[in-house]
Amino acid sequence: MKYAHLIKLTVFSYENENIDLALASFLRFFPFDLEGNKVVLGKTNATGFNEKKITIFEVKLTKNNLINQFLQNLLENLDKHQKNTILNQIDSRLDKNLDFFLRFDKSSWVNEKKLILTDSGKCFHLKISIAAFPKKREIALNVINNLFYEK
Repeated sequence: MKYAHLIKLTVFSYENENIDLALASFLRFFPFDLEGNKVVLGKTNATGFNEKKITIFEVKLTKNNLINQFLQNLLENLDKHQKNTILNQIDSRLDKNLDFFLRFDKSSWVNEKKLILTDSGKCFHLKISIAAFPKKREIALNVINNLFYEK
């Protein structure tokens, strides 16, 4: 089953953080070699408040095989409580374009290798463009339910 057309993951790394640790944690989301699969790891430098330097890492996945591997890895790293929270908040996380948004606490993933949903703070931003045929909200909600429902 095709769950998504596109997956986009981003994280901001601030100048007072260990950038190598942030990058290693970011790459842990991907159960495959990015370079070997010709996936571009985007790296952008920006300046934040008070002239603080920020490095933004971004990956976009469009190949169905890689999307499925990514989603499988994601599901394996979410506990039942986190999946239930996602399903309970499903309506507010899906926009009118059928893009589904999740944020994961950066500190928990970096330090404990545990995915914890968050709505604020330093986090990994995940955007999943849901594959719904025809492109209707009800169908997209069913796709998300099928993906996150604990069997």
